[in-house]
Amino acid sequence: MIREDKLLELEEKTGYKFHDKTLLKQAITHSSFSNEQKINKQKHYERLEFLGDAVLELVSSDFLFEEHPEMQEGQLTKLRASIVCEPSLAFCAKDLNLAEYIQLGKGEEATGGRGRDSIVSDVMEAIIGALFLDGGMEPAKAYIHRYILSDLENKQLFFDSKTNLQEYAQGTLKTDVIYNLTGESGPEHDKIFEVEVVVDNKVCGHGKGRTKKAAEQQAAYEALLGFKKAGRKG
Repeated sequence: MIREDKLLELEEKTGYKFHDKTLLKQAITHSSFSNEQKINKQKHYERLEFLGDAVLELVSSDFLFEEHPEMQEGQLTKLRASIVCEPSLAFCAKDLNLAEYIQLGKGEEATGGRGRDSIVSDVMEAIIGALFLDGGMEPAKAYIHRYILSDLENKQLFFDSKTNLQEYAQGTLKTDVIYNLTGESGPEHDKIFEVEVVVDNKVCGHGKGRTKKAAEQQAAYEALLGFKKAGRKG
């Protein structure tokens, strides 16, 4: 059960004062936690997530439409998809340390649910839904702009890191990208994978993640940052 001071701390991070704080509590409550409650059963976030997903799509569509007047529909759709996909929202949620506030059932907690991108991204959307229900479009839009649509150039580098690295390596360096699994740790249900990425026979980045794909994404992002920095110096 989340402490009241932690709930207030999260509320402050949203930049909005809720009239109905039970909406915020619902937004961070996973169904596994709700199902374990025998009395005073709390609602879980799934309906709020459904609503938040729609609000996020509208706000991000409006933002991209205004910011990129030259882009065709297909490009806009692809860009929006990269921003609102599961790994991207989980990446954005790190700015709030959102995972620490989620209410999980004991079983889900034990199997690493707190670090699962699917759950963290769902909660990110559920909070948008809660903001919209409690205060309308303005607080929801402000939250989306603050945590999802801010610093988009850097985030975009992360969102499409594997694709961007592949294109850079093949187009500029005329070489391939190789990902090597260098380590695994943790119990079977909660593994951490470690990966290195090799470009032009050099290790250019390292990554850790709860899936190999997430670790590769992190490694590709580190490699891209390195190439970007070297390019500025050059």
